[in-house]
Amino acid sequence: MLTISHVRKTFNKGTINEKKALQGINLHLKPGDFVTVIGGNGAGKSTMLNMIAGVYPIDSGKIEIDGVNISREPEHKRAQYIGRVFQDPMRGTAAGMQIQENLALALRRGQKRGLSWHIKNEEMDFYREALTRLDLGLQTRMTSKVGLLSGGQRQALTLLMATLERPKLLLLDEHTAALDPKTARKVLELTDEIVNEQNLTTLMVTHNMKDAIQYGNRLIMMHEGRVIYDVEGEEKKNLQVEDLLKKFEEHSGEEFANDRMMLAK
Repeated sequence: MLTISHVRKTFNKGTINEKKALQGINLHLKPGDFVTVIGGNGAGKSTMLNMIAGVYPIDSGKIEIDGVNISREPEHKRAQYIGRVFQDPMRGTAAGMQIQENLALALRRGQKRGLSWHIKNEEMDFYREALTRLDLGLQTRMTSKVGLLSGGQRQALTLLMATLERPKLLLLDEHTAALDPKTARKVLELTDEIVNEQNLTTLMVTHNMKDAIQYGNRLIMMHEGRVIYDVEGEEKKNLQVEDLLKKFEEHSGEEFANDRMMLAK
């Protein structure tokens, strides 16, 4: 479903601030893979997701989704393949628009838009049913402006919007990091439910090692722009946080030094 071949990205090339973010990264996801991604600061986790989404152009290599080469496609054209949820709950929704209008935008992603703006009655029923599963009472507030919602409500809505039209690939970039623990747990459980129900091919970057082990069928560890550890199936299920720390030291030759991830053990 997703193939990344020899992708490289260097920021500020030729300057004192040069940063080699991705160094010939290779990764292949099968249809339905739910892959959690961990690594220290500057490992290239978010950069990899941004390269896939088309936020920045790659320097070299190739990115394919479902056999289609999207390496040089602009971000807006990749939107027809990709659903995305960001770390900041404010980024995935339009604050000045109603909940139902946000959902309508998501449903029409990748389609040609005319001059008229109209939400049909059957659409309203579909949105109401979709919101009900969030269990946040939003199905009774469909005409409310999204800017009035809490961060957790907005992030749950963003997740729903990203998966409303089943994407070929779902990108989750630390999408619970800005939420309180209780809300983060709810959003993660909802994520797991939707991903498994729709059998979505998913990449989830997280700073929480326990979550990385608990969710998904596969885990990859990144360091200095490369994948240094890749585990799946029963071996992944049997992992402990200490095992991940040991693997990091084995493959990188240094101790793990990400304070946020250490605190999240």
